[in-house]
Amino acid sequence: MTAPVTVAFGSATDPGLRRRINEDSFIAATPLFLVADGMGGHHAGEVASATVIDEFERFAGRPSLGIDEVRAALARARHRVEALPRGEGAGAGTTLTGVVIADVDGEGYWLTINLGDSRTYRLSEGDFEQISVDHSVVQELIDAGQLDPAAAFQDTRRNVITRAIGAGSDADADYWLIPAEAGDRILVCSDGLSSELDAPAIHAILLAETHPQAAATRLVHEAVLRGGRDNITALVVDATAVRSRANRSSDHTAPSATAADEIDGDTLPRVVAAGGF
Repeated sequence: MTAPVTVAFGSATDPGLRRRINEDSFIAATPLFLVADGMGGHHAGEVASATVIDEFERFAGRPSLGIDEVRAALARARHRVEALPRGEGAGAGTTLTGVVIADVDGEGYWLTINLGDSRTYRLSEGDFEQISVDHSVVQELIDAGQLDPAAAFQDTRRNVITRAIGAGSDADADYWLIPAEAGDRILVCSDGLSSELDAPAIHAILLAETHPQAAATRLVHEAVLRGGRDNITALVVDATAVRSRANRSSDHTAPSATAADEIDGDTLPRVVAAGGF
């Protein structure tokens, strides 16, 4: 069976200039493009992030995954992180973000997952947007109208996160189900990238570098040049072909109620929410 979204992709990671250990882990293999940014220090964060990615690696090579499979894998990953023995990651935690290729009624979709402040972006038909919403103190202040978004990039509290896997957090992930389009470019990154490069700088590089590996490599390189204060990871995923039904309209019609009901209503993308599900 062919994948509902055919992709080309590239990946790059670097420990940065201030840290000896790279606590980022990732998987870049159809249908999974995920980044986990570990936290805890003394190798604990590295163990936590690697544990989560290891749980998802069993799905590599599949054409697509469903929301129930992703949620079950996340639950298993959380259990494994919480069960890490003392000295091997006990008390550590990790973020998780990225996209999974999904098949909804025969059409290709991006199933986006997020826990923490690593980020997933989408460049589509010239529009560049952040899909994920940071689980951070700064984002909560922005949402409450207490902090100007323009000031958030420099705010010292921007690395204080409010959801994670492990580290005493039991909060669920956010999910978005987005119709894929041929020509889409997805960026999945740890906050070591977004802390050094603002959205316009990221957008410019994604436009300038046509090959996904060149784009991922340059993004990480530029983040190092601008300070490299944290571990940096970038995955760039290009949709080269997308399966769709012959009667699919050009304005991205919403999936069926059965498929849409699998995602919580408040985490649906606008195109699905507008359909009344």
